[in-house]
Amino acid sequence: MSENEVKENKEILEEASAEEKKQKAENKEKNTEPKVIRAREEEPGYLKRKFTATYSATGRRKQAVARIIVTPGKGVITINKKPAQDYLPTENMIQLINQPFEITKLPARFDVNVSVKGGGFAGQSGAIRHGISRALGLMDEEIRKRLKVAGLLTRDARVKERKKYGQRGARARFQFSKR
Repeated sequence: MSENEVKENKEILEEASAEEKKQKAENKEKNTEPKVIRAREEEPGYLKRKFTATYSATGRRKQAVARIIVTPGKGVITINKKPAQDYLPTENMIQLINQPFEITKLPARFDVNVSVKGGGFAGQSGAIRHGISRALGLMDEEIRKRLKVAGLLTRDARVKERKKYGQRGARARFQFSKR
């Protein structure tokens, strides 16, 4: 390339960049307010539906097993014939068992009767949440999809690891003595 061609190319590039700057300035003057586009979330069809049937399911977590019966009602949750607030010790556990209703936007439309055995309170509340999710999933395919996306239909497979022979625990060894 000769020097003249290089100079011509530079001039062309400078003119193009100047034109782009002018266009950007004009666009800024025209559009002083940014456009806000909001995706309107449509109400799911199952919210309009009236549920009349009773659904039952089993939920599991650690050593706990919960048998759940979901019936249309006013939103009362009974665990082993006691209200959930009296049975579970912390507010976090009550929020945990209400999570499926919050995700599906169905609070206070169903009464839940729970019979739970085994494990501690944390395992039991996880088992109740799993069981309620499975019962709600039986009602409608759209509800099931929402629960699946949230990960509430998957059983949490984490359980206590067994103790091994020749060791103090699952991973812990007996104290080593050199002599």
